[in-house]
Amino acid sequence: MTVSSMTGYARAEGALDGAAWFWEARSVNSKGLDVRCRVPPGSDAIDAAARKAAAAVFARGALSLSLQLDRGERQVALKINEAALEQVLALQDALGGRVDPAPPRLDALIAVRGIAETVEPAEDATVAAAREKAILATLADALDRLASARAEEGARLLPVLCEHLETIGRLTAAAAATAEAQPAMLRRRFEQQVADLLEARIGVGEDRLAQEAALLAAKADVREEVDRLASHIEAVRALLDEGGTVGRKLDFLCQELNREANTLCSKAADIALTRIGLDLKAAIEQFREQVQNVE
Repeated sequence: MTVSSMTGYARAEGALDGAAWFWEARSVNSKGLDVRCRVPPGSDAIDAAARKAAAAVFARGALSLSLQLDRGERQVALKINEAALEQVLALQDALGGRVDPAPPRLDALIAVRGIAETVEPAEDATVAAAREKAILATLADALDRLASARAEEGARLLPVLCEHLETIGRLTAAAAATAEAQPAMLRRRFEQQVADLLEARIGVGEDRLAQEAALLAAKADVREEVDRLASHIEAVRALLDEGGTVGRKLDFLCQELNREANTLCSKAADIALTRIGLDLKAAIEQFREQVQNVE
């Protein structure tokens, strides 16, 4: 199993009994699963079913599902609003002495808003149910295609993630090698500081000197940070090998990697280790940016 991206697009078409439709499915990054569905008026059942179907396929991503439906040519009937017509005729009688008493023409009456309206005949329930089933089958096809598109994008993303992770691993190894030289460097620096104090005839007790030496050594010891960085890197490798829905776990490990890199920088006692720590932070941030695309 490989990782999947949260970015993708798919389209699927269908037709039945003179009606035709198509689904468009788009997906972008999101912290969770956010499904937005746009369907024609009166398609509430399709809307609910579409959201449920998407949740069954995807775990994360902002999904936009759009249905375009053409029901084809349908016979319509012209219906006269009798109440509105009677009101218009009564108004003519009431104003007979003030306006032209000629009977109103049919085309003029129909043009009056509310007098005539077109009505679609009631659709057979069996036909409507069959079309709805076919529309949802087309949606399933569109979701499968979207999943394939996201998987393909994930396959292209995986080498990029691995490359960034290798960089993080190399910098961690360099930090470990550089940190090994810190105790000797600190010892020389401390000895020089003690010599300067003695030359200045400033009295400092041996106990105080021992305490300061121990404190400097503890502050400069980055072995725990390096070990934790190596452990997190192995955990990331295991997740990438496992694949599937690992985006949230990878994002958490990015936070932990960054935490250790920050501590390493703060404990660095020389410029070489500081530079490695800064490069490490930059590499982790580049890795984290790509992780945001992983489902």
